[in-house]
Amino acid sequence: MSLTRVTVTAVRNLHPVTLSPSPRINILHGANGSGKTSLLEAIHLLGLARSFRSSRLQPVIHYEQPACTVFGQVQLAECGSSNLGISRDRQGELQIRVDGQNARSAAQLADLLPLQLINPDSFRLLEGAPKIRRQFLDWGVFHVEHRFLGAWQRLQKALRQRNSWLRHGTLDGASQAAWDRELCTASAEIDTYRRAYIQALKPVFERTLAELLQLEGLTLSYYRGWDKDRELSDVLAASLLRDQQLGHTQAGPQRADLRLRLAGHNAAEILSRGQQKLVVCALRIAQGHLVNEAKRGQCIYLVDDLPSELDEQHRLALCRLLEDLHCQVFITCVDHELLRDGWQTDTPVAMFHVEHGRITQTHDHRE
Repeated sequence: MSLTRVTVTAVRNLHPVTLSPSPRINILHGANGSGKTSLLEAIHLLGLARSFRSSRLQPVIHYEQPACTVFGQVQLAECGSSNLGISRDRQGELQIRVDGQNARSAAQLADLLPLQLINPDSFRLLEGAPKIRRQFLDWGVFHVEHRFLGAWQRLQKALRQRNSWLRHGTLDGASQAAWDRELCTASAEIDTYRRAYIQALKPVFERTLAELLQLEGLTLSYYRGWDKDRELSDVLAASLLRDQQLGHTQAGPQRADLRLRLAGHNAAEILSRGQQKLVVCALRIAQGHLVNEAKRGQCIYLVDDLPSELDEQHRLALCRLLEDLHCQVFITCVDHELLRDGWQTDTPVAMFHVEHGRITQTHDHRE
């Protein structure tokens, strides 16, 4: 799948624009602050209904406008197309449209427009809190296992009920036991899906990383959120008093994590920033391969400031891996000359110059 048309209005400093991107490689170049990343942010809004740059809406909407809107036409993998639209106003009102109809949730967007983001903050996947790695893991599971979303929704509902009871003691014994059973059932299902996904991801990740970086002894493992040798029901019973003191459930899939270790240590503590970026790129590209297999369609990759912290050898290796996915890629950079030799001569490449919020399509940089 790919975006064949994108229309952006009132996103940050961008002037209203309609683009017809290449189905493969799209390079946005221009000075820092010109608006390159804002276009990636607009596509991210279209696919996930949220920004990757700010948790607040106000900075995303152009200061003179009441709302920002993004429309896109998506070429679907199995043939045909779908029209997506999203609007967010300053009061937080969100409107999502899919083929002219109001969408039920952002999950519909995510299903139709799988996005992978690689940007200067990507190292947070290694350094940051477990929540970031759970989001990475669950994004992949969501796209390859259609039953995951229902199990995840059941888990969230059971957790809310149990945590409310832990804080306020408002449930009778029978209700408490029923919600505990639901929590354990949904948790076991989610753990099964996550475990199968990691088993599929690991060999693809290892092959991909080997194309970018030689790192002997780097291991990727999965922690499910409770003792691997005990049933969750037993763990919940044993920790009940502590859970009541804290007011929330300590054990379960909501505490899962991915662990990358090198020579017995947390990899983030040993790897350089450039090495961390390559490891994260390998993880996200490996995810793209699994989504391609599951959906017969490609992710769309948003790569912000690709050349940063990478030498020429690693830039070219990363370009080659992105090209091998045969998917649509949007890349920002200041100097497009750094990416001149990254692509095969028959790969479609579109160039866009960004200056003071205006985006102008130029020629293929190899012409």
